[in-house]
Amino acid sequence: MHQGGPNGRRQVRDGDGSRRLGAAELGAELGERATLIQFSSAFCQPCRATRRTLSEVAAMVDGVAHIEIDAESRLELVRALDIARTPTVLVLDAAGRVVRRASGPPRRADVIAALGDAV
Repeated sequence: MHQGGPNGRRQVRDGDGSRRLGAAELGAELGERATLIQFSSAFCQPCRATRRTLSEVAAMVDGVAHIEIDAESRLELVRALDIARTPTVLVLDAAGRVVRRASGPPRRADVIAALGDAV
């Protein structure tokens, strides 16, 4: 996903490949090839656009799932994953390993490129 500048709105970094997430933690089944996890909050304007972008990409790419998590209702998971703001997107590979993470609203092309790291 696109790297924002020092005062940019998006921040991207490689994921913690040792961290694995599963359906029990996330409350939904992982995608066969990759999963896009979105942490959102109720009054987050950019979260709506992020939801739309990730849903569109998941529909375009076979085997990719999109799971949206309400950060306020899942504080334990937010803390465990060091989620500092919404929206934050995690890209998981088929095994549930976090291969990429980004905060701020992503562009569709950046999400598709990030999926290349996961599949």
